[in-house]
Amino acid sequence: MSSSEHVPDRATNQSAIEAFEPVAIEAIEQAVVARRSVRGFRDERIPDVLLQRIFALAQSAPSNCNVQPWRVYVASGPARDRLRDALVVTASAGTRSQPDFEHGAKFTGVYRTHQVECAVALYNELGIERDDRPGRAKAALRNFELFDAPHVAFIGMSKEFRTTVALDVGMYVQTLMLLMTAHGIGTCAMGSLRNYPDVVRAEFGVPEDVGLLCGISFGYEDTAHAANRTRTTRSGVQDNVVFRE
Repeated sequence: MSSSEHVPDRATNQSAIEAFEPVAIEAIEQAVVARRSVRGFRDERIPDVLLQRIFALAQSAPSNCNVQPWRVYVASGPARDRLRDALVVTASAGTRSQPDFEHGAKFTGVYRTHQVECAVALYNELGIERDDRPGRAKAALRNFELFDAPHVAFIGMSKEFRTTVALDVGMYVQTLMLLMTAHGIGTCAMGSLRNYPDVVRAEFGVPEDVGLLCGISFGYEDTAHAANRTRTTRSGVQDNVVFRE
């Protein structure tokens, strides 16, 4: 190193950190609060260079022993159209779902209360009454129409993995969605998109040893869409977190 090169001392580095931290903290907090399920998108595509950047950054998500277990398949343009059409045809035919992993979740008690409140909030915005079965069926089919999102990502992992590794994949999904939110991109994480894995497997050539866990429809939000007026509530921290000294 030549004597002319400047190496910031610790005090300089600390000043830079202190100047940066408030901005970074505010941005992270804003992304966490702003992220929500978007169920109506414009047809405007996200620039490829931005897509590449977001998915590259999401690779920094944590995982057990850094195994990075997520396997991600992103469809845009004609590939997205083929997938959407195939999923709609399959779901409309009443085809029984055959997910790679068991659902394994039955909501009761307060969990069921949260689930129902979420559905009521959405259906109220869509003008769908409780006994409107055709309306509910049409709303359910919107999942497989990808809510008109121009992009969709399918998230999977090895079928050999179970709960511990699924947690890692969940952290990746959240990291990815927060990054998208920070860039003004709307997302909707969807368990329904794991129902027909063979449709996705056929499009991407997904190896048989990789199972699909969920999908994410994403793009720029259509703020005029009624579904996007939906807002859900969160319990107080005391309902979910125990602090002890």
